Amino acid sequence: MARENGRRSLLVSWADIERMTVAATVIADCRRDLAARNRNIVNEALADNPASEWQHYPDGEVYDPKSHAQYFYHTHPASGRPIREHGHFHTFLRAEGMPVGAAPLILPEIAVADVPALPPQAPPLRHGIREEVSHLVAIAVDCLGEPIRLFTTNRWVTGETWYRADDVIRMVDRFAITEAAPSETLNRWVGAMLQLFRPQITALLRMRDETVMAWRRRRRTQVFEDPALEITSSLDVGFDAQLAFLDRVRFARAPQRLPVLPAMAEGWGEGQAR
Repeated sequence: MARENGRRSLLVSWADIERMTVAATVIADCRRDLAARNRNIVNEALADNPASEWQHYPDGEVYDPKSHAQYFYHTHPASGRPIREHGHFHTFLRAEGMPVGAAPLILPEIAVADVPALPPQAPPLRHGIREEVSHLVAIAVDCLGEPIRLFTTNRWVTGETWYRADDVIRMVDRFAITEAAPSETLNRWVGAMLQLFRPQITALLRMRDETVMAWRRRRRTQVFEDPALEITSSLDVGFDAQLAFLDRVRFARAPQRLPVLPAMAEGWGEGQAR
């Protein structure tokens, strides 16, 4: 992470570039497969059903019993959606798949204050033996299934167990859906998206923690259950822009910086239905 004229930029390693390039190839292959069938990621996730607000798609969600990765797609009421967004994918890793050493964050006020947990807005279905689950990132798409935004959420939104950003960043690399059902193309696309945009996701997770701690200091509330804080970090993205970046650095001889990220304000979208 670096700062440039007061804005954030990311230094991307060659390992990042290689991982992103492989992911871009997977996504391009998924796009070709969908185009050949006259489909896109949205109707692939919905299985051609009309989108019902708050319903999780595909039916029963997607869970990999080997990696313990999980995801679902859903839409919110049109009146509360950002412009251009059709819906978004929520991605998770359950406890059995987490890296060694990952431990839930316990803040002092959680242990002493009797603050009832808010009903989760978008909880994932229970899978596995243990209850702990970490939300990784949400991927918002337009009606054609093109990615337009990545964002993170407060704990109450998904009812997750809260882990520090450094732990969640390690979890991102463990997200893998090896199952073919209900759509191998959809599963590959979601997994590859987390790798193609991994540098941005890393930055968003670190900003998520900064937002939460700043909110806690300023509001002096049980921050994880504060309904006023819903979206903790957000960034507009585009598949073609990411491909253009990879093309520019393919023959470079030194580590390259991603284009300067748009400002990601603390508490972006707070109070909006997501």
